[in-house]
Amino acid sequence: MGFIIRNSFVALTFGITTICSFAEDPLPSWSDTAPKKAIIEFVGKVTKKDGPDFVPVPERIATFDNDGCLWAEQPVYFQAIFIFDRIKALAPQHPEWKEKEPFASVLKGDVKAALKGGEKALLEMAMATHAGMTSEEFDKIANDWITTAKHPKTGKPYTEMVYQPMLELLAYLRTNDFKTFIVSGGGIEFMRPWTERVYGIPPEQVVGSSIKTKFELRDGKPVIVRIPELNFIDDKEGKPIGIQSHIGRRPIFSAGNSDGDLQMHQWTQGGEGLRFSLYVHHTDADREWAYDRDSHIGRFDKGLDEAREKGWTVIDMKNDWNRVFTFEK
Repeated sequence: MGFIIRNSFVALTFGITTICSFAEDPLPSWSDTAPKKAIIEFVGKVTKKDGPDFVPVPERIATFDNDGCLWAEQPVYFQAIFIFDRIKALAPQHPEWKEKEPFASVLKGDVKAALKGGEKALLEMAMATHAGMTSEEFDKIANDWITTAKHPKTGKPYTEMVYQPMLELLAYLRTNDFKTFIVSGGGIEFMRPWTERVYGIPPEQVVGSSIKTKFELRDGKPVIVRIPELNFIDDKEGKPIGIQSHIGRRPIFSAGNSDGDLQMHQWTQGGEGLRFSLYVHHTDADREWAYDRDSHIGRFDKGLDEAREKGWTVIDMKNDWNRVFTFEK
């Protein structure tokens, strides 16, 4: 949530207050390197009313991946940890899970084996643990978890594992009349309960993967019930489809961190006029993690090659950010 007060910007996120003058520095957690300069130059051009690259306010759409782009994703996607916790909580009602994979591996604490089946295994676990309840019930469970669960390495709440530079970028774009959206492979209903208070992005501006739902009357009350069938995967080729279905406008700015975001960038760049595609490259093993081409999470291979070939902006986290997480001094 941003407010303009005497030419200053105040961003409030989980009690963390960052104050800076946009006239002096709109992105204080960014080093004065090429990516920061490119972002500011782009915003200046598309918002200059009489300039050749001016973009009308309704068309200033910016889309952001979530995992590895707005918050961390190591050692495993945070929603996967949520799913594992749900399996453990529901295990007494499902004695068959002790012998059935991938549930058995989760209950044994063998995360690597549980994820051996890849996306299919994760989706199977998600549908088994997320289905049958109403949308309100799931919303409460997800919200309760995100406010209490802690990251296994840092001990911080997951909602503090967000990137301070990206919070500043989101706020900077909104101050310049951009509409910011999350376009993530993560579950849409998992993200919606908390994205507004963490990122300032309301639930209607969240695009994600989903399972099918149906309308029911329960005790005379209308509810939306989640059923164990896959509806949509918002990853890779699915991202442009999700953008078109949910937003209806092609973004002029897109940000991601992995090969799963490549098609979103291609869709952004395919439009007319000035466009901006940004990749977060995880290069800081000390403050965060260092990984790219061979990573089991957030693989950045084809996207890295295409970004370099086409001149898209690639953030070197180690050198381009002077601060990574919100909890850093």
